[in-house]
Amino acid sequence: MTTTHFKSYPPRLLEGKIVGSSESRDILVFFISGNPGLIDYYEPFFLALRRAIDETESLQNTRFQIYGQDLAGFNDNDHEPFTAQRKPYDLEYQIRHTLATLGKLRVESGPRVGCPYNEVLLIGHSVGSYIALELFHRLLRNQDLAPHLNLTSGILLFPTIHHISSSPSGRKLDLLRRVPVLGDNAYRIAQTFLHLVPQSTLHWIVHSVMGFPPHAAEVTTRWLKSRDGVWQALHMGMDEMKVIGEDHWDDELWEIVHDAEANHKVIPKFFFFFGKHDHWVASHYRDEFIRMREKQVERTRLIVDEGNIPHTFCINHSELIAEKVGIWIAEMYGAC
Repeated sequence: MTTTHFKSYPPRLLEGKIVGSSESRDILVFFISGNPGLIDYYEPFFLALRRAIDETESLQNTRFQIYGQDLAGFNDNDHEPFTAQRKPYDLEYQIRHTLATLGKLRVESGPRVGCPYNEVLLIGHSVGSYIALELFHRLLRNQDLAPHLNLTSGILLFPTIHHISSSPSGRKLDLLRRVPVLGDNAYRIAQTFLHLVPQSTLHWIVHSVMGFPPHAAEVTTRWLKSRDGVWQALHMGMDEMKVIGEDHWDDELWEIVHDAEANHKVIPKFFFFFGKHDHWVASHYRDEFIRMREKQVERTRLIVDEGNIPHTFCINHSELIAEKVGIWIAEMYGAC
């Protein structure tokens, strides 16, 4: 048994010293992945984002630590084997698991080593965006859950936060979930098929037939041949169909933000980046969400991709998304 697998990218060294002075801020950029929750998919994105931050002049006096980890259950080494009695983790568990990790992280280097971060920026992809919003919601209502955790901003990429079961892919998964017997045994059917395919053959299919680049082909093959990874993905995905429905933050999250403003707390600022044609997002619900948030442009930026970047940007479009995220981080944290 090991701890959750993670990726961590510290502030760069400049002339042998950590960027910034003892008076500059330490900001944690905490990334929450989509489903399947394997953080290795995002390594090219993290590397490109690290470069973008380090090369942005207005960010030079702030120390940014980039951190991301697997969602629970996707790596066979982070849990005991799943059984009929010990089933995979649901969405609620992932929210609590992420909060527990956030509560433990401290500055790793520099003059404030060992201290809580001055601010935390959450970046969520797909269902990771839902998890991020839930963390904001819960901590704004009850700061005692993590008293030192100062969530100030969120960047939500291809967010699945509203009626996911009405999306093109969501309808198919929700139908599978509702079919008696089949829904509960879908993972067995998938695992039986995958176990028949040699790992080298599966890797060839993912890389050569599906066109995945080397890093994504390796991660995908490892996940598909793992003991519990496919079961975890299907179990959590079906739970998402049940849980992610009506936008329940309408009368709660934004209202609490007003209270936070009255109490002189930092008001979260969100960037939402939606795909133009996202098979995990119902376009009419996306457009409805945008209309409802348009009046809050001071703290909420709503962007719909004008190109054709896919929902799974981490496969082939990491650098393009990292460039956009770097610009938004500069807008939020750059020196005046």
